[in-house]
Amino acid sequence: MPNLKEDFDSLVAKTSLSGEVDRRTFLKTTLGTGFAAAVMPVTAQTVIKTDSVGLTAGPLEIQQNGLSVPIYRSQPEGKTNLPVVLVISEIFGVHEHIADITRRFAKLGYLAIAPDLFVRQGNPAAFASIPELYKNVISKVPDDQVMGDIDACVAWAKENGGNVDKLTITGFCWGGRITWLYASHNPKVKVAAAWYGGLVGERNELTPKQPVDIAPTLKVPVLGLYGGKDQGITQEHVAQMKEALAKGNSKSEFVVYPNSGHAFNADYRPSYVEADAKDGWKRVLAWFKAHGVS
Repeated sequence: MPNLKEDFDSLVAKTSLSGEVDRRTFLKTTLGTGFAAAVMPVTAQTVIKTDSVGLTAGPLEIQQNGLSVPIYRSQPEGKTNLPVVLVISEIFGVHEHIADITRRFAKLGYLAIAPDLFVRQGNPAAFASIPELYKNVISKVPDDQVMGDIDACVAWAKENGGNVDKLTITGFCWGGRITWLYASHNPKVKVAAAWYGGLVGERNELTPKQPVDIAPTLKVPVLGLYGGKDQGITQEHVAQMKEALAKGNSKSEFVVYPNSGHAFNADYRPSYVEADAKDGWKRVLAWFKAHGVS
């Protein structure tokens, strides 16, 4: 894959263990209960743990084109007419960090849904290295399939206590790219936040467009949260995206954290930067509220 090196550099934080990535194995996880390991060892001392007290939270399955798509859902117990937030994972799938983020949103009154968007192609936890994961799963996932599965999540939310007139989406890394694309795909989306998602890249049959391509016609205000030291998603890429956005009127904005690299919000990884992650979270919540989704 022509962009594999850039993707690899952005996904793996530079640590003393970076040279061992091909020999690591992912932690074996079940949906929403364990951590996928982007970089071992998991930095347990920084992991944020959000309980489910007062919430209805856990794994479910929804139907899409005859297939059961696993999701992790969190929402305030017994409440309806809730704003809906779609939480889109990294390439490592819906593991405990992503599940925890849904619970953080639910504690604030959202119906939060994190779908397993790799279910047709394979289990991300089954591969021993990022290149293997890309080759066997991620490179085979069509954008059209992803858009359809997220559409199914929105339909499910509408029937299960969600107010899809207050619909938002946020995603991380691979999910950050999807966030940009879905904000363009679904006119129901009111606002979005993309955490260090790819902006430019290869176009092919499965990924016919990149965020930079949809930027001029984008209608949804997207908040982009990026690291100034990200070696895969560079500041040149951010500049290209800003230039493309300037041709439209989405009123999207970027926040670049100069001291952070990629995955600075991933509290289970050495790439985590607490101050920037907390600032980004506050900005996302304020961004959603300012655009009528809270």
